[in-house]
Amino acid sequence: MGKKTKRGPLTWIERLRPVPETRATIAVYTIVRLLVIAIMIHAIIEGNYENMFTCILTLILLMLPVLVEHKFGIDIPSALEITLVLFIFAAEILGEMQSYYVNVPHWDTILHTISGFIYAAVGFAMVDILNKNKRISFNLSPLCLAFVAFCFSMTIGALWEIFEFSIDTLFNKDMQKDTIVHHITSVMLDPTRSNIPITISGINEVYLNGEALGLGGYLDIGLIDTMKDLIVNLIGAVVFSIIGYFHVKNRGKSKIAKMFVPVVLDPQEHSTESVTETMKATEDKPTGSDMPDTEKTDQTKIDNKATVDKEE
Repeated sequence: MGKKTKRGPLTWIERLRPVPETRATIAVYTIVRLLVIAIMIHAIIEGNYENMFTCILTLILLMLPVLVEHKFGIDIPSALEITLVLFIFAAEILGEMQSYYVNVPHWDTILHTISGFIYAAVGFAMVDILNKNKRISFNLSPLCLAFVAFCFSMTIGALWEIFEFSIDTLFNKDMQKDTIVHHITSVMLDPTRSNIPITISGINEVYLNGEALGLGGYLDIGLIDTMKDLIVNLIGAVVFSIIGYFHVKNRGKSKIAKMFVPVVLDPQEHSTESVTETMKATEDKPTGSDMPDTEKTDQTKIDNKATVDKEE
């Protein structure tokens, strides 16, 4: 009698997912989580509890895609989910803990572009859920759906900049990174106070209390960084809105759109219970070599009887 091989019990994460993960998603999740845990252990050994809490926050954020899929009954495509996971790692671990925001040129710009893309995907999925809900009289055209996704992304981007400004003001932080500029224009420089903008060019150094700051220019306090973040957020939002528009317009036939547009699932076909039962049934179903001898004999008799009946 052959030995029956069974898969281990489903983890609680697998039970939450309405659709099983792809191998690529599992690999990315595993690698990122192991890296975060290793960094957290190192932070604990070094006594750096701020970094430890950042790692804990990162692990919690990595659970968001699973919770969103479970709560709203949607399937986040593998490409979008991997992008989201890598974004969280790049922002929290590399950006904050490893100081990539300061040491790697345009790191903040790249992440804000990606965040605009992700925010638009979230907004698109939320409206699409309402669009397909039979109990709600809510039906938007592809253009309106894309526009709402774009507006949602820009709103979240603006709220994030307000959050950064608030943290900097209340807690003396520097989330809105400063920029070195070599000319400034302001009506505050007008001695006549006639609201005339005055420009000072060729600024190569700034002195504070008689001492040079050594910056090589004038220090802009966060304004340029904020506007740049909003502009690249806009670019990311536009890119996803275009993808979402053609996804709805072509009834989901676009291969590129399928990689990034979340899909609203049928609650009956893709409920957590039905997926779990299907996976268990597949795992527990015995093959011919796994069946006991008595069951094999009974099955053989049934097959033989069916053959005789068919010949008669």
